[in-house]
Amino acid sequence: MKQALNICLLQCDLHWEDPLKNRSQIGAYLEKVNDADLIILPEMFSTGFSVASTHLAETMAGETLTWMKSVSKKKETVLCGSIMIKEQGHIFNRFLWVEPKGRVLHYDKRHLFNLIEEEKHFSAGTDRLIVEYQGWKICPMICYDLRFPVFARNDVDYDMLLFVANWPERRIAAWDTLLKARAIENQAYVIGVNRVGVDGYKALYSGHSQVIDADGDLISMAPENEIGFVEISLSKKHLSKLRQRLPFLADRDDFNFK
Repeated sequence: MKQALNICLLQCDLHWEDPLKNRSQIGAYLEKVNDADLIILPEMFSTGFSVASTHLAETMAGETLTWMKSVSKKKETVLCGSIMIKEQGHIFNRFLWVEPKGRVLHYDKRHLFNLIEEEKHFSAGTDRLIVEYQGWKICPMICYDLRFPVFARNDVDYDMLLFVANWPERRIAAWDTLLKARAIENQAYVIGVNRVGVDGYKALYSGHSQVIDADGDLISMAPENEIGFVEISLSKKHLSKLRQRLPFLADRDDFNFK
């Protein structure tokens, strides 16, 4: 078990519907990262949040996942983020968790963003993913999932709740508030990784990629509207002490989501 995990969040602009340029750009950024246990990229980092461009969806043998495996092995770190994946006649907004020894896990976005009709182009996932890695339990989710606390409820004692997103600037106050709420109610570290720049729909993104502790306190945030990293070491011991001092999770309600 690692008592501390070294985490790196990449907040970046994305080339619209251009996987090759995005892989090249992100690869260049990651050359600057050393000694990270986990590197987190935004939602749909290979294309931007282009829901109608499902012709760009890749398979699990495609170029972007192959690239992720190569980077993960070279950097000896977990690399994760979401891309469009086609599988058995469906298109998914799929979070990929890629480990340096080659293990790949995935989570398909459950809550599809109806304001731009994501549900007309993508199939929704059904199950959460709980990753167990180096003694930590991590629950990854995608963007709009943040608005649904029942789905995120910490009924399995995870240590970290992780959101990758393309969350627009005009609703950034909700992003900040909901990330803090998820941390407090679940007594877990919460990480949110968002993009910056302007996408093909002319939506503006200001970032606010951040790390929040289990008390709801902001630990670190990337500079607003800037490309950059958040690099931080998170302590399992700190989390355990907080839960022992304030054992609120013991009183959580017992229910199942559908």
